[in-house]
Amino acid sequence: QVQLVESGGGLVQPGGSLRLSCAASGRRFSIYAMGWYRQAPGKQRELVATITSGGRTIYPDSVKGRFTISRDNAKNTVYLQMNSLKPEDTAVYYCNSVPPWIVSGNDYWGQGTQVTVSS
Repeated sequence: QVQLVESGGGLVQPGGSLRLSCAASGRRFSIYAMGWYRQAPGKQRELVATITSGGRTIYPDSVKGRFTISRDNAKNTVYLQMNSLKPEDTAVYYCNSVPPWIVSGNDYWGQGTQVTVSS
C-alpha cells in the first residue's frame, strides 16, 4: 500500500529555516524521481524541487538557491531544507514522485505539512 507521510512544517519568521521530511512506503522508492510540491490557498499545486533517482536536482527560479532537496534511499525518505524563507513560501507542502504516484486511477497525495512564514 502506497503511503507518503510528510513532517517538519511549522511557523517561522521571514528569513528563517525549516527542514521537511517525507517517509515513503509501498513502492520501490529508489527507482523514482521524487519531488516536493506546495499548494497555497487559492492557487494550484506547484512542483518546487525534484531529485532524480541518480541524485540530480532541479528547482524553479522561485526557490533556487534557497531550497535543497535530498534523499536517503536506505530510509525511503526525501528531505527539503528551506532557508531564507519568505512569506510567499507559505503553503501546504507535499512530497510525491515526479510525476505523482497513481493509486486506483487517481494521483495519490499524503496529508502534507503546513509551512507558514510570518512575523
